[in-house]
This record gives sequence, structure tokens and C-alpha cells, in this order.
Amino acid sequence: MAHSKNRATDGKITYPPGVKEISDKISKEEMVRRLKMVVKTFMDMDQDSEEEKELYLNLALHLASDFFLKHPDKDVRLLVACCLADIFRIYAPEAPYTSPDKLKDIFMFITRQLKGLEDTKSAQFNRYFYLLENIAWVKSYNICFELEDSNEIFTQLYRTLFQVINNGHNQKVHMHMVDLMSSIVCEGDSVSQELLDTVLVNLVPAHKNLNKQAYDLAKALLKRTAQAIEPYITNFFNQVLMLGKTSVSDLSEHVFDLILELYNIDSHLLLSVLPQLEFKLKSNDNDERLQVVKLLAKMFGAKDSELASQNKPLWQCYLGRFNDIHVPIRLECVKFASHCLMNHPDLAKDLTEYLKVRSHDPEEAIRHDVIVSIVTASKKDLALVNDPLLNFVRERTLDKRWRVRKEAMMGLAQIYKKYSLQGEAGKEAAKQISWIKDKLLHIYYQNSIDDRLLVERIFAQYMVPHNLETTERMKCLYYLYATLDSNAVKALNEMWKCQNMLRHHVKDLLDLVKQPKSDSYNKAVFSKVMVITRNLPDPGKAQDFVKKLAQVLEEDEKIRKQLETLVSPSCSCKQAEVCVKDITKKLGSPKQPSNPFLEMVKFLLERIAPVHIDTESISALIKQVNKSIEGTADDEDEGVPTEQAIRAGLELLKVLSFTHPVSFHSAETFESLLGCLKMDDEKVAEAALQIFKNTGGKLEESFPHIKSVLLPVLQHKAKKGPPRQAKYAIRCIHAMFSNRDTHFAQIFEPLHKSLDTENMEQLITPLTTLGHLAMLAPEQFAGPLKSLVANFIVKDLLMNDRIPGKKTTKLWVPDDEVSPETLAKIQGIKLMVRWLLGVKNNQSKSGNSTLRMLTAILNSDGDLTEQGKMGKPDMSRLRLAAGCAVLRLAQEPCYHEIITLEQYQLCALVINDECYQVRQAFAQKLHKGLCRLRLPLEYLAVFALCAKDPVKERRAHARQCLVKNINLRREYLKQHAAVSGEEKLISLLPEYVVPYAIHLLAHDPDYVKVQDIEQLKDIKEALWFILEILMAKNENNSHAFIRKMVENIKQTKDGQSPDDAKINEKLYTVCDVAMNIVISKSTTYSLESPKDPVLPARYFTQPDKNFSNTKNYLPPEMKSFFTPGKPKAANVLGAVNKPLSATGKLQTKLSRMETISNASSNSNPSSPGRSKGRLDSGDVDHSENEDISMKSPSETEKPSRGRKRAAASSQEDKAQESKPKRGRKKAANTSTDDAEEQWGEDSNIAEASIETEDEQNSPPKRGRRGRPPKSAPKEETPSKGRRGRRRAAPPPEEENEDEQEEEEEEEEEDAGSENMEVKPRGRRGRKPRAEVPEPTSESVESTPQKRRGRPPKSQTAAKKPGGGRTRAAVSQEEESEEEMETSQQSEEEAEEEQSQESSPKVRRKSGRRDRR
Repeated sequence: MAHSKNRATDGKITYPPGVKEISDKISKEEMVRRLKMVVKTFMDMDQDSEEEKELYLNLALHLASDFFLKHPDKDVRLLVACCLADIFRIYAPEAPYTSPDKLKDIFMFITRQLKGLEDTKSAQFNRYFYLLENIAWVKSYNICFELEDSNEIFTQLYRTLFQVINNGHNQKVHMHMVDLMSSIVCEGDSVSQELLDTVLVNLVPAHKNLNKQAYDLAKALLKRTAQAIEPYITNFFNQVLMLGKTSVSDLSEHVFDLILELYNIDSHLLLSVLPQLEFKLKSNDNDERLQVVKLLAKMFGAKDSELASQNKPLWQCYLGRFNDIHVPIRLECVKFASHCLMNHPDLAKDLTEYLKVRSHDPEEAIRHDVIVSIVTASKKDLALVNDPLLNFVRERTLDKRWRVRKEAMMGLAQIYKKYSLQGEAGKEAAKQISWIKDKLLHIYYQNSIDDRLLVERIFAQYMVPHNLETTERMKCLYYLYATLDSNAVKALNEMWKCQNMLRHHVKDLLDLVKQPKSDSYNKAVFSKVMVITRNLPDPGKAQDFVKKLAQVLEEDEKIRKQLETLVSPSCSCKQAEVCVKDITKKLGSPKQPSNPFLEMVKFLLERIAPVHIDTESISALIKQVNKSIEGTADDEDEGVPTEQAIRAGLELLKVLSFTHPVSFHSAETFESLLGCLKMDDEKVAEAALQIFKNTGGKLEESFPHIKSVLLPVLQHKAKKGPPRQAKYAIRCIHAMFSNRDTHFAQIFEPLHKSLDTENMEQLITPLTTLGHLAMLAPEQFAGPLKSLVANFIVKDLLMNDRIPGKKTTKLWVPDDEVSPETLAKIQGIKLMVRWLLGVKNNQSKSGNSTLRMLTAILNSDGDLTEQGKMGKPDMSRLRLAAGCAVLRLAQEPCYHEIITLEQYQLCALVINDECYQVRQAFAQKLHKGLCRLRLPLEYLAVFALCAKDPVKERRAHARQCLVKNINLRREYLKQHAAVSGEEKLISLLPEYVVPYAIHLLAHDPDYVKVQDIEQLKDIKEALWFILEILMAKNENNSHAFIRKMVENIKQTKDGQSPDDAKINEKLYTVCDVAMNIVISKSTTYSLESPKDPVLPARYFTQPDKNFSNTKNYLPPEMKSFFTPGKPKAANVLGAVNKPLSATGKLQTKLSRMETISNASSNSNPSSPGRSKGRLDSGDVDHSENEDISMKSPSETEKPSRGRKRAAASSQEDKAQESKPKRGRKKAANTSTDDAEEQWGEDSNIAEASIETEDEQNSPPKRGRRGRPPKSAPKEETPSKGRRGRRRAAPPPEEENEDEQEEEEEEEEEDAGSENMEVKPRGRRGRKPRAEVPEPTSESVESTPQKRRGRPPKSQTAAKKPGGGRTRAAVSQEEESEEEMETSQQSEEEAEEEQSQESSPKVRRKSGRRDRR
């Protein structure tokens, strides 16, 4: 080596053989030729050639001279670079160059030559590649480690390689570059920040998108050098994230992008960085937290990410951000959820709880995105989401924001169509989401027209897609209808009815626009426009658009004819689609892409177009039903038992017969229905009869061959069929045949003659038939009917008890256990009432006699003969029949006039009956009559007595009835403001219910001692039950009007007992209670009343002008019970999710509901004609998730009012006991058999002990409330009998259904159809059974001595504000979304306090009075 150095110092350059001197004196071409030979020589040399290494040392030094390194020709520079690369290879490990500056110049020179790699098409590319390969293989750059400027060299090299890499390079180029760069990282002592930046900058999204190959190169380099480079990466992030030294790198602003990329490349690169992110998640800087959340969302949500399982503390910390105070952060977390659910189903459990909270977030956008996240994952695969997540979507269908509700409803619809209709995930998945169809239809009960329109659209597009072929569409509808729950069925029926009614309104408008213009024409058109407007979204804007449409219809005959075709009963589904397209095309304009007028017209057309039902559809549906009857349908495959499918199919046809009667007019359809009439299944035959009644108007002339077969069948059914079939058979004959009198006579005569009380079972059908004949043809059979009622019905049937009833402690039994004699008596009562309703006059005083008979039944507890032969369930049935009969008669003006106040008050007390089912059915009947505006306004006051009901469900239902009736009357008055005179105002204005309520409560048999605090508290609760709803809105200064009314009453005397000082004192005391409520709950009560109230003359005497009653009749202690506060809005629980009946037309006659006032004015509401099909729900909140459950008496109820105290009572209790109590006749306690059927699993425990205990502990029996005492020896006191109050076990749903149904159907002729009614049935909306404590024997034994009559109230109820609402219910109905986690608890507590301040507890009872 010393020799070589000597040789080198000689300065003589030895060139390879054949190569002459290379200097600046030769041409470029010659230089290139000679250099190529030198390159060849060095290329062929290896490290072992010591002689050659020595020989060419000077040449090597010469090639590194500035002459070559700075040569202008790139070819020369390339060849020199190749030589130098080989020289480093040959002389390795020590280079022949010792000067650091020279080495730097050489490596910078080689780096510059590497730029030639960029052009892969260049002729010299192979030499560039050779250069790269050589230096990479030899790791030549490692020599620079010891140089001070090594960082500059390496940085320049990295930059160059990242710049030149492109998609023209093959894998080898890529590999050599990685080899070259990785050797520098792995074998060097450190990696400078500048060098690190050179690598990391390629990961920044902007650079990544510009040069994907550079990104891939950096990615490969980082993977190769992960272990070596990790400390430097950690240091970089530590500087930026923890120390905030953003100046250390230009990439500081991209740290979160870099973390994501590095994690995706190799998670080991961030082993020490991830804990820093946990710290950053808790930063005080909102933007910084947001960036970290966005980063982690991508990291956790990535498809193959295992970060959540590997770093659980970070995952838990991230989940905490779902409750972040900053809205964008919560929003980001929620958006992340869908990716996480789709890519990591195992994390669904962790996410569920946090998504639950966010589904109640105060921010609309967050609730909306929760829905989107869950639905997106569900649509990918239903298995990705659990049931709780789907339930969050379900809950949000009731959100207070339309955007959220819409998203939830559409999401559920899409899920239903994919997995249930199209069956994409099999039967299990379809079963999992089977509730969706019911839930979507339940939304039709909501107040908002937007909700209802969306349900209609969802039904037409997702549940029964209208574009399906007819047979397939009807099959889909058939099985859907068969599997819907009862409320969903009612909603669907209501939907068709509303659409049908709107079709009629549009048809009326079309008829109007053809008429010549006049003032009356303008008024009629405006009135019809207003009606149609109410059926469209945003009525304010829609009104202008409907007016515009009316003008278009006047001017454009073509559009008018298209619309006439669309609303004609014979329009087919295909015709409807064509008409809709033509009308929208004609009204649309390409110049106006967003045309609000056209959008409104589309909404209207969407509602009225018959896209599902036409003659062809009905025929296909009938065939489907026939297949089920014949056993050839695939019912079982669809998951529907054949019998259920047939019943549902007939029920569906029955409903469609109301809305689309013309579509049934085909021989094939009628023949199929004839076949159904002959089936053994009573329900099927019943439905077929109703369909004939609804559709057979032209059957006699159009299908005579059907008539000849049908008539004998109808006559047979009327004489010997089941009662309900007999009823429909009579109505069929009345509706279908012209010579009905002859047919009626052929039925009446034999039935009349064959009546015999010996066989009660054979008596029920004839009585039913005769009752309906009496109503439909009273004049034809006037003589026989009067004799029949007087002699047979009253004397033989009602006044005799032939068969002793079963001894039982139950107050109610299922229909099939009711004795035939009782059923016959009920039909006898109904026959009398139907006869009177047919006659419609009281000239013969038959009405008075009947009312006396009915009140005698009520007075005698249902046991008219008072022989004690009747069983308690039979007595309950007869009390109900009598109470409902009075209500039916009260709907006819000529009979309403003759009902005395005492009879009215006695009838009202049925709503406090001891039997739960009696209270329930009576309330339904009362509500229905009020909803139709058939019952006078005083009957609305009866609901005030429901404040005393012990069952929360009944109170909630009564409250809902009040809300609906009050809103209905207010809406009616608004719509008929121009024609609403003083008379109508008195009979319809809801505020006028206050005098009736005051009078009714003043005569309440429970109200005995005028100044008794406990009794006054009950009065206050009852008044507040009504006033809370009336005062929720102070429309037209109604608070002052109510105050004025109460003041006026105090200036009068009781119209019933004007000379009774005690009664008048009670009246004034109740007035003071009402006044104190108004004063405590209103700030505007002292203003001037908008008008002077008119009091009903039957109830109050004329005011004495010389008498000024300013005395306060309340005891001073009562003041503390009037808590100030504003009444809550009249939202109520959805009567535990039960819709209320709101059927048909509001048929109101001019002669109806005459109320003689002090001003001698008769108030007769006129008929509103065809009203909208479904009454608006007012402010009723039909929440699906309300907590409506029975509480165990042993755990939650206070002992009932009016019970005897135990012997060991305190002096205080004795003093209380000495007070007058309700003395209604005592009956043994109800057995838990009913409760067992209702609740199912664990009530058997109580059965045996209750009956024996009741028999042993029954106190002496007393007279019933408001009724004469039965027998003196049985009474404890000689005082007048008063109905007591008694708890009754809630009934099983099925027991009362048929009875209720029959009650409803009797008024079918008034309402259009019982099937169209939206009313509660059963006990939906309760908590699951597991959450409902059962009444046990212990609970009954704790209060063994009970009185029949009004049931006691539960202690639980007293603790809850607002008429039976739980705190959860209140919070859900008033706020659809809850606050964030940090504020939820305090919000709820504050809300509860507010509600307690704002409303007296409707069920508050005195602990003293109720203790035994």
C-alpha cells in the first residue's frame, strides 16, 4: 500500500490499454469514447485485483478532479459517475479519496447524476441504473457517515431519489433505492430531523396524491427501517405534540396526517406516540381535540386495524369523546361509528351505550348522524348491528325535529325492504326486523302532516311497492296485513280512509270549478281549498298553491279531465300512473328546476292516486284469499297460520270495501264472497256480510243471479245466525234491496212470535235482529214493537232472574263465560235503545220510561230485581250496558232534553265503576260520542272524575280523550268561525265545560263534608285534570273567560237544588277551588274577559242582581295546595300507546245538543259535513317508549279511600273513620284470575288465598253511590248510600275486546265504519311483563276490607307529576333529545321540579284518610 501511495504521488496517470490521455484538449466525442473504455475497465475489476488497484490509483484520483465533476456534458458526467461508483466498489472499504471536501463533492456529484433515472426512455437509462445498482450494492454512501456534512449529502440523495421515482420504474429500481436509503438509516448513528422530513413529507396527503410512487418508496423505506427510525419519529412527535415545538419541522402542521399514515404503514412506528394521543384527546383546545378525534376515527375504523384491542386505554379515552362538550367532536365520533360497525362488528357492544346517549343529543345534526351511521351499517349487513342500535333508530322516529324523524323512518323503511320484503339475509333476519312495519305505520298517529305523508310514501314504495305486478303486489299486501299488529292495522285503515276522503275533496273541487262564478261559488271554492290545504305539508304556503291549482283547473280543461280520471272510483292503477305523469309534465317547466307549486301538486297527487287498489287488484286479492281457503297458498312459508291469513284477508277486503267499493263490482268477486258466507268461521262470514253491505248498492240490478242466491242466506242469518251476523244480515238487506219492507216483514213476524224466555241462548239472535229492525224500520213495526218492549223485554226479561249466577269474587269474566240470560238482557236493553233511536221522538213518553229503567239498573248495581241471584260479572255487564245506553240516548236531542240532572250524574259515575273493564269500555263510548260532536258538552265534564282512577293507564287515557276533544272543538270553531253563532259557541267552546264540571263535582257523592281538606284535595285534582288542558293555551284570553265564568256561578244558585243551603255551599266551595287554580296557574286571569259567559239554565239559576257573593268558602289550610306555575302544554302519554277512536264523519244535527242557557239561547252545532277522515291528535305525544305499567298494590298503592280501618287504629285514624265515607255496596275483592290472564307468568300465587280471604273479611254491604240502599239490615249506617271506591285488577286484553267491538259496531251507521276507527284496544304500551309487579295475595291481604265503586288510587301515582306521566315520559315528550352526559341528570331533576311546581299532583291522596 505504501508503494501505491508512492506511485500516486508520482502524479503519472496510467490509462487502461487502448485508452489515451483524457484531458480538455480532446473533443467531447473522443472523451466519451475513451471514458467508456475506462468504465469498461473499472467494471471488470474486482476488489482482489491489488496490482490493478495500484496501477489505476492516479486515474481514480484524476477522475475525481473538478474538470470531470463540473464538466458541462451530461454524458461525460454520467460515465465519470459510473467510474467513481466502481472505484468505491473496488477500493472498498477505504476510498482512494481522503479529503472530506473531495468526498462531499464526489457524492454530491453522484447524487446529481442519479437525476438521470427520471427518464426511463433515455438511451443512457441503463447506465443510470447501473450507477444506482452499484452504489446501492456497495453501500458507497456509508463512507459519508464520518463527514461533517453527511446530513446534507444524505438529505440531497433522499430528495433526489424521491423526485425521480415514477411509475416508469420497475421493481428493481424501487428495490435498489430502498436498499440505498435504508442502509443510511440502519447503519448510521442518527437520523436528522431534516432527513426525516425528507422521508415523511411524501406521506402528507397533498404530496401523496401528487406522486404515488414517492409515497410507495417512503412506505417501503419506513417498513424496512421501522426499528431503527422509530426513536427519531417518536422524538419528532414528542417535540411537536407534547412540547409544542412546532418550529422543529415544516411538517408540524401535518402531524396527525403523518400519524395516520405511519400507523397504516407499520403500527410499531408509533409505539411511543399513541400514549401522547391519549393526552391530546384531553386537550383544552377544541380544534386540537377535533383533529385527534378525526385521526383516531380513521385509525380505529380502518378495516384491518387492531388498535382498539391493542390499546384499550386509548380506545376508552376515545369513546369518552362521544360526550365531548364541543359539537363538531361529537359529530365526528358519530360519523366514525358506521365505519367502525362495518369493519369491526366486535366493537358494536362498546359503541352501543355511547350511541344511545348521542341519539338523545341536543344537537339535531348529531341525532341525525347517529341514525345515518346505524342505518348505513344495517344496509351493508344486518348482522353488524344489534337490536339496541336498531331501537335507537326506532326511538328517533318520534324526534321533535322533522329531519331526524324523516331519516329514521326512511332508514327503517330501507332496512325493511331489503331484509323483509326481498329477504336478502334469510328468515332469521326478516324475523329480527319484523317490528319495523308496525312501527312505521304507528307513526301515522302523529300530529304532523309531514309524518303522515312520509308514512304513505314509505308504504307505497317500500312496504308494498306499487311498481310490483298486480298479483305480486296483492300477495305482498295480503301477508303484510296478516302480520301487522292491531294498532298498525288501524293506522293503515286510517291511511286509506284519509286518502279516500281527500279524493272526495278534490272531486268536490273539480265539480265546483265547473260552476258559474258567483259570491257563493267563491266561498265554496275557498272553503274546499282550505280543507285540501290541511291535508298538505306547510298549510300556510300550500293554501296559495291550492288556490293556484283551482285557477289552473278552471282554465285548463285537459288537466281537469286528467284529474277527474284520477279521482274517479273506476280509475285503475295504470291509469293513475299515466295521469300523474301527464299532470306533472304539463305543470312543470324546464326553466324552473325547483318549482314549489309543482312539488305541492305532486304531494297532492301522491295522496289521491290509487296506486295499489283497483278492480284487478281486488280480484287478485280475492283469489289469494281463496287459495288460503283451499289450502293451496304458501301461508306457512310466509310465517302466517292459514286461519289467521284468511281472517286478515277478509278484514282487509272489508276495509277496502269502505274506501274502494266500486272496485268490488265484478261477478267473480261477489261469487267468492258468497262462498265465504257459507264458511263455518264466524269472523269470515261476518266480514263477507259487511263487504256485501258496503259494496252491494247496485247488486240487485247489476247482478240479479247473485241476489237470488244471497237473499235466502241473509234471511237465514238474520233468523238463526250468530248475533253479529244477524245484525249485518239486516243491514245488508236494508242497503241492497229495494223491497226491503217485504223482506223485513218475513223476518220480523216469525221471530216476534217465537220469542221465549225459557231458552235464553236461542233468544240472543232474535233480540239482536229485532233491535236492528226496530232502528231501521220503526214505523213499519210500531205497534208490535211497543208491546214487545213493554211486555216482553221489561216485564219478562229484565224484571226476572231465572238462573242464579255463579258465585265468584271476579267482577268481570271473558265473553264466553257470560251467562246467556245476561247476554239476552243486554240485547234487550239495546233493543229498547235502538227502537227509541229509530223512532226519534218522545211523544209516547217511552224515552222517560226507558231512562227510568236504565237508571234503576245503575241504582241497583246491575241487579234490577235485587234478589241477589246475579253474579258480580253479570252485574258489571248490565251496569255497562245501562251506562252506554244512556250515552246513546243522550246523542239524540229529543232524549237528551228529558235526561234529568240526577240521571246524568248517575250515568257519569259509571266512569268510576269498581270494575276496570266497565270503566274502560264506558270511557271509550263516551269519547267516541264526544268526538263525533254527538254528545252534548256536559258529558265532557265526566272525564274530570277520572282523576280519581287508581290505574295510571286509565288516567292517561282520559287525559288523552280530553286533549283530543278539546282540540277537536277548537279546530271545528276555527274552521267554521264565520257561521259559529252564540248558540254554537255555547255547545262547542271547550271552556264551557267548566260550569258542568263544577256542578258535577259539587254533586259528587264523595264530597260529603263541605270543609273537609281531603275531599277538597280530590275536588282540586279533578278540576285541575280538566283545567290543566284548557289553560295550556291562553287563546283569546281564555283564562280571564274561565275566571269570569267561575265568578258568575258564585252569583247563582244550584239549578238542581236551589233551596238546599248545603248544596249551594258545596257549589261555591268548588268554585273557589277552581278560582284558586286559575289564579295560581295564570298571570292573565285578571284581564278583561273577551265576552260575558253564558251559564246553562238547567244547572244554575238566574243570577240575583241584589246578591254579591264575595265570600271565600275554602278553609285556610287549602291555600298551601295551590302551587303557582304555568300549565304544561297539553301533551299527554299516547294513552299508553293506544290510539283513540276518531271515526268517520262528524255528523252533527241542527236539532242536536240543545243547551238552554241563562240567555235563553239554543246552541245547536250544525253538521260540518264530510270532515277529514282522522281527527288530528292535537298535542298528544304517541311515544313508543313511555313507561305505562301497573304497580303492585302491595308496593305502591295507598290503602283505598272509604275502607274501614283496622281495629288497632290511632285516635287520628278513628277521627278520620268517623267522617262520612262512600257507602257503595261492598263486594268481595276481585280474584287475581283476571290479572293472571293479563300478565301471564307469575300471578298464580295469589289465586287461592284471595277468594277465601275476601269471603272471610268482607264488611257488611252498603248502598251504592247515588243509589238507594238495597236492604236496611245490610247497612252499617242509616245514611243515604254512596258509592265507595274500590281497586279492580286490570283486565286481560282479550276479555273485553269482543264486547267493546260490538259496542263500537252498533254505531257503525253513524260513523262509516268501525274498522276505520282509531281507538285503543288491549293494553299496548305497557312495560314488559317482567317489569310489572303482580298483585299478590300478600298485597290483597294487606287491605282486605274494600268497597265497590270507585277504585282507590295508588301511592305511586301521587309521586308523579302531570296526570300520570312518569319522569321519563315527561322528559321524552317535552324534549325528544336529552342533554350530554355531563348535564343529563341535573336537567331531568330540574324538569321534574318544574313539572311538580307547575301542576298539582293529579293523584295526590291524603295519607291520613287512607290508612286503615
